[in-house]
Amino acid sequence: DHLGDMDFKVTGTADGITAFQLDIKIGGLTIELMSTALEQARQGRLYILDKMNQAISAPKPELSPYAPRIITIKIPIDKIGEVIGPGGKMIRSIIEATGAKIDIEDDGTVTIASVDQLAGEAARDRVLALTEEAEMGRIYTGKVKRIAAFGAFVEILPNVDGLVHISELDNYRVGRVEDVVNLGDEIKVKVIGIDPEGKVRLSRRVLLEPGSGDDRSGGGGDRSERSDRNNDRRPDRNNRPRRD
Repeated sequence: DHLGDMDFKVTGTADGITAFQLDIKIGGLTIELMSTALEQARQGRLYILDKMNQAISAPKPELSPYAPRIITIKIPIDKIGEVIGPGGKMIRSIIEATGAKIDIEDDGTVTIASVDQLAGEAARDRVLALTEEAEMGRIYTGKVKRIAAFGAFVEILPNVDGLVHISELDNYRVGRVEDVVNLGDEIKVKVIGIDPEGKVRLSRRVLLEPGSGDDRSGGGGDRSERSDRNNDRRPDRNNRPRRD
């Protein structure tokens, strides 16, 4: 910069100048000198822009899958603790599994930095799964986590489970929950109720075809079966052969 009469930098587009910087080292500049400098800057700018357009005329529609990514999402403030987990156990497991870096602000802003697209999306999906809430009328595939005499508890989301009452297990009258489901079974259920405390009621029955359940309601069978059994009884004494 110590050589010459001035230090002149110009930037812009093909349409014109957007910014410039001028440092002069002499008493003043003539209009002719400024005009010449601006013309040289215009020609140089257009030359550089032309070479750039030859290489890439517009931004690529998508980044390379291997380009570093930063993903920002927002979660409810009351869900921050669930994402972090006891002693940071949950968030550490996500970081270890995906290799992404995760920062959570007090306002629920989650910033995920990853070395590639797949790792960032995997971390994002895990965070969102932890904060997702059950939706009324939505169908989920869940796992049976606990069985009681009155029904089965099915986990439909991480840390979210609901009760499938025994009357909502099948189209027939179920005597024992284990006749339909067992621990660890994966079943499709529909959310049929959410109370003010957030307890979720589920149904498997509403997803079944009408009449698809087995006829296991008991009651001693139908009339024809009972009639057959009556016919099989021993003959009446009056009809027995007499002994001489």
